[in-house]
Amino acid sequence: MRARDLTVRRGTEVLFKALNFDLSPGQLVWLRGSNGSGKTSLLRVLAGLSKPDGGQLSWGVHPLAQSPQYRASLVYMGHANALKDDLTALEALRFMATMHGRPSQGDRLEGALRRMGVFHRRKLPVRMLSQGQRRRVALARLALEEKPGFWVLDEPFDALDDAGLTLVQELFRDNVQRGGTVLFTSHIAVHPEGLSLTELTLQGART
Repeated sequence: MRARDLTVRRGTEVLFKALNFDLSPGQLVWLRGSNGSGKTSLLRVLAGLSKPDGGQLSWGVHPLAQSPQYRASLVYMGHANALKDDLTALEALRFMATMHGRPSQGDRLEGALRRMGVFHRRKLPVRMLSQGQRRRVALARLALEEKPGFWVLDEPFDALDDAGLTLVQELFRDNVQRGGTVLFTSHIAVHPEGLSLTELTLQGART
């Protein structure tokens, strides 16, 4: 992905302008910035959920919106878990997998929940799970991925304990090692073992 002279506003306020960066296969990128600097707004633009107010985004030689490779590889997770309270953990994961066109066989789903340490909670309604368990169920969506993906993640470590942090960093490593890209925000300092971490900061870009 390539961003050139990217500008994003919130109402009449300019969050950042003339932002330039490149994201490459096999790259792990920590998007940093002060509160209100536009981190979530940028992630939503990169995920195609909103449009920039200026500049260009491209995937390879094609404009971002016209690239089928971009659409096929994109995995976006916002700060909210996007889980239905009345569904069980297993049902919620199946719903997410189906919505994103990923395999939703029972053994695949159960394997993802087992990897994230919430298999024993698979039959409980989401409303009965702790915040950390809900986050693990949502992140099990990443454990279903087998191909190199372009992951855009807003605060993926939120509500997780140390064991959960380690699990998510292992998922990052898997995607990067198979040639995928991970772009994430975090208020927690992370240093995945064996991976090079690039920092992209928005602080100071605001006007």
